[in-house]
Amino acid sequence: MSITAARKQELLTEYATQKDDTGSPEVQVAILSERIKNLTEHFKTHAKDNHSRRGLLKLVSQRRSLLDYLKKKDVARYQTLIGKLGLRR
Repeated sequence: MSITAARKQELLTEYATQKDDTGSPEVQVAILSERIKNLTEHFKTHAKDNHSRRGLLKLVSQRRSLLDYLKKKDVARYQTLIGKLGLRR
């Protein structure tokens, strides 16, 4: 369900705005999107896992908050990020 360290590092290098960037909204949203994707796959086989479903809802809410923040701060960065991640908005 969680992402591997190697996959997390790939996401860091792909979405970082500068070297050693781990805290920018782009990186955080990318990592959250990967975790959400993994949990969604998990629910295809474990439909009644309601404890993990609560965690999924928390992750989605956190990602939504970060995306709202980014949209408020810089619309261009927001548009490029959702385009790269393939999010519907």
